[in-house]
Amino acid sequence: MEWNIHTIIFVILFVDSLAANMLVHAESKKLSKLWRTNFRTLSRAFPLSRGWSALYLVLTLYIGYLVLA
Repeated sequence: MEWNIHTIIFVILFVDSLAANMLVHAESKKLSKLWRTNFRTLSRAFPLSRGWSALYLVLTLYIGYLVLA
């Protein structure tokens, strides 16, 4: 695998989508409160939901398939 700008962007997106899915599936009230209080503006625009984070992971994997294939 050759490390170019596309591969680096994919790895960053992949790690971000995994982190988002772990936050959503943890179902911790403490994490949810942390998201709403510390990232108030972001939490209004991007609420934590399983559907959107799963879609984000699928789209990231599809981008990785296109980049690495």
